[in-house]
Amino acid sequence: MDEHDGGWLTGRLLLASPSLEEPTFRRAVILLLDHDEGGALGVILNRPTDADLEAVLPGWSAVAAGPVTVFEGGPVGAEAALAVGVLEEGVEDEPLGWRPMYGRVGLVDLDAPVAAVEDALAGVRVFAGYAGWSPGQLEEELASGSWLVARSDDHDVLSPHPDDLWRGVLRRQDGELRLLASYPDDPSMN
Repeated sequence: MDEHDGGWLTGRLLLASPSLEEPTFRRAVILLLDHDEGGALGVILNRPTDADLEAVLPGWSAVAAGPVTVFEGGPVGAEAALAVGVLEEGVEDEPLGWRPMYGRVGLVDLDAPVAAVEDALAGVRVFAGYAGWSPGQLEEELASGSWLVARSDDHDVLSPHPDDLWRGVLRRQDGELRLLASYPDDPSMN
């Protein structure tokens, strides 16, 4: 396990291994927002939906990174919205409704006025639901090879091409992980 901060993976990416065929997580790229002894919580970065963000949360499309839509964050709590934002470089004062997670990435309170946050944010992405793991569950899944761990980049959160994110993150890795970027969608066709 690629560990930091005492063994916790907050701020890292989980990439579904090519062998993980479960539809919810197949080729998923999950940003871990929290990971500690209580479990883990993250959002799937590469599952845009057809739900128009402006229709769901009026005003938030002004600060959303394209594609301007609601993303499927995971199978837990899909009826609730969670906003993940990236602060502009050099922002010294956290905006109203900001909850830092790591680096320049944090959660944005969707009840805050858009005008109170828009100048401080490089962008925001809104997710319906999240992915969650109970204590020890993620560690078991990592040990079984279901997930690959990679360093995240602020650009991953706001990627304009979420459909290409799984391969793109793998391409920038070293060694064997990089080779997985060319893994075929259907190995039987290889």
